[in-house]
Amino acid sequence: MPLFTVAGLLATSLACLCIYAASPNQRLWAAAWPRRPALLAGGGLLAAGWLAFAQDMRTLAATFTWLTLLMLAFALLPYIGALFHGRRTP
Repeated sequence: MPLFTVAGLLATSLACLCIYAASPNQRLWAAAWPRRPALLAGGGLLAAGWLAFAQDMRTLAATFTWLTLLMLAFALLPYIGALFHGRRTP
C-alpha cells in the first residue's frame, strides 16, 4: 500500500478519535479530553489526512475515500466506547 495512503488512513482515524474524545458524551475514557485542543488537533489531522490521500489519488477519489473513512470512524467509535464502558462497569 502506498505510504501516503497509509498516512491518510492514520491521520484521518486519529482525527476522528480526537473529535470524538472531545465530546462530553464519549465513553472511551473516564473524562472527555479538553475541548478546544482536541478539536484543533482533530481539524489539523483531518486536513493532513485529506492532503495525504491527495498525494496518491486524484482529487475526487481522495475526497471519496476520506469521507467514507470519516463515516466509518464516526459510526464505529460510539460502539467501541460502549464496549469498553461495559467492560469497565460491573
